[in-house]
Amino acid sequence: MKTQMMTIRQGMGRLAVAAAALGTAVAPAGAQDARVGLRPGVQDAGQAAWNMELISHQARPAGFFAADAEADFGFSNTDLAFQGNHVFMGNYNGFLVYDISNPASPRLRASVPCAGGQGDVSVYRNLVFLSVEETRGRLDCTAQGVTDSVSTERFRGVRIFDISNLDRPRLVGAVQTCRGSHTHTLVPNPRDPSRVYVYVQGTSRVRSGSELAGCSNRPPAEDPNTSFFRIEIIEVPLAAPQQARIVNAPRLFADAQGNIAGLWAGGRHGEGTQSTNVTNQCHDITAYPEIGLAAGACSGNGILLDIRDPANPVRVDEVVDPNFAYWHSATFNNAGTTVLYTDEWGGGSAARCQATDRREWGANAIFTVQGNDLRHAGYYKLPAPQTAQENCVAHNGSLVPVPGRDIMAQAWYQGGISVFDFTDPANPVELAYFDRGPANARELSVGGFWSAYWYNGRIYGSEIGRGFDVFRLTPSAHLTQNEIDAANLVRMTEWNPQHQQRVTWPAHFSVAKAYVDQLVRSRGLGPTRMVRLQQEVEAAERMRGTQRRTALTRIATQLDGEAAASRDAAKVRMLAGVLRELAAR
Repeated sequence: MKTQMMTIRQGMGRLAVAAAALGTAVAPAGAQDARVGLRPGVQDAGQAAWNMELISHQARPAGFFAADAEADFGFSNTDLAFQGNHVFMGNYNGFLVYDISNPASPRLRASVPCAGGQGDVSVYRNLVFLSVEETRGRLDCTAQGVTDSVSTERFRGVRIFDISNLDRPRLVGAVQTCRGSHTHTLVPNPRDPSRVYVYVQGTSRVRSGSELAGCSNRPPAEDPNTSFFRIEIIEVPLAAPQQARIVNAPRLFADAQGNIAGLWAGGRHGEGTQSTNVTNQCHDITAYPEIGLAAGACSGNGILLDIRDPANPVRVDEVVDPNFAYWHSATFNNAGTTVLYTDEWGGGSAARCQATDRREWGANAIFTVQGNDLRHAGYYKLPAPQTAQENCVAHNGSLVPVPGRDIMAQAWYQGGISVFDFTDPANPVELAYFDRGPANARELSVGGFWSAYWYNGRIYGSEIGRGFDVFRLTPSAHLTQNEIDAANLVRMTEWNPQHQQRVTWPAHFSVAKAYVDQLVRSRGLGPTRMVRLQQEVEAAERMRGTQRRTALTRIATQLDGEAAASRDAAKVRMLAGVLRELAAR
């Protein structure tokens, strides 16, 4: 097991763009961040936005909130999944479906009460999967709960709904697990499209063996079949989801001697370090089937898995971090050469973004992937300090598909949403943000953004207590209109948390102009040459037919000769490549 001793990089604030052609947008020296000192409130809280704009807000609908603050946590919004023009929002009380045909005016299409928490959701074809871990969950989906310590009426695991008729979702399957399902990961089988696998991450207490046969809360030394130190894998026949069943429970943390508790044993790493949880579970596993890998955030370790055989994942590397308390989630870059892990220090309910908190704690740790080897490169943490009344720590996010860059939009609970660039994993920089004031001015309360995900041109936010938000990015020196337009060319038919798909861009002038802007920003070519290059590409865009093909081929050929001497040779070659694709159209 590799221990990576690391120190926080300085200067994680706003990126100063030196190129005069793109201008600058850095705050004056000593200026206070606009996120500091926002007015508290629920629906009337103060707001701060930089390089992104809130275009829609929907409060939680009837049946999905409680007037009593003590009971309202049982109606918290959770994760988001997308299919076509619909977003599926998980909730501790079930799930909601919004029509986002017009992102500026989402319409509630369906609400499905089915209590049990935490309600993380994913969608695949005509099926919705819902995680259930609380002991109040019932087989019949009703809300009265289960009072008996052992009950045949209790449900903890993964529910499966048929959404062929989106106005009337039907519960068609339910797979019980020993620790319930805190989160889950969809993993399609590339060799068999008739079925899909669901990796179940259970983090709750183990239920009685009297309630579900085979469950055991004893340590490995007492019971080698303990329900700890594993995940469950469910196989779902798509034509018969009612036949879904557990087909494997791999011991992903075993060492070379077969000890199933073979990774981090829990505790501190030395003086001044975090106390890191024992590795006996995974919180999230993010699958990237097209590269055959998954990244597991597994309480005390970050792990890398070979998932080419999705029913039988194999651990190929693991790391520990003395600054991490609890490995929570993971995101690959599009190339699969970098993976970002989050640390949910304080469990998501604590105020971990205060000015006195260490910048390495409750942050993202960024690793490069070299073969099957994880190597630490840097950290990113929300730059703006939050109050003692705001729960805040790194949480769920996704890539923003700008060609040539690694950009992520990420939720930080009551720290809001931060959009940042980690193309250089040792020096991540913030590009945009949105934040509200604390929900409660007097005491710490749990709220804020659970998730922030880019989907088909907009960023969608699941706000735990306030509702559902939609944002658009606005152009700046840090992210130009050409780069935003290029990202907006990407259209997905389905998107799920903890599942990544490779993004490709069509041959389009927005992509070419995005690369030109990036070369300006990086000073990849001399200033005079950059001005001429911009003019040549814009002129070619106005041309048609043979004239355009000739001009584009000439520019690409010239770039071929200039790449070797460029300080950003890879980007010069990327630009030449897309110009040739355009010429061939």
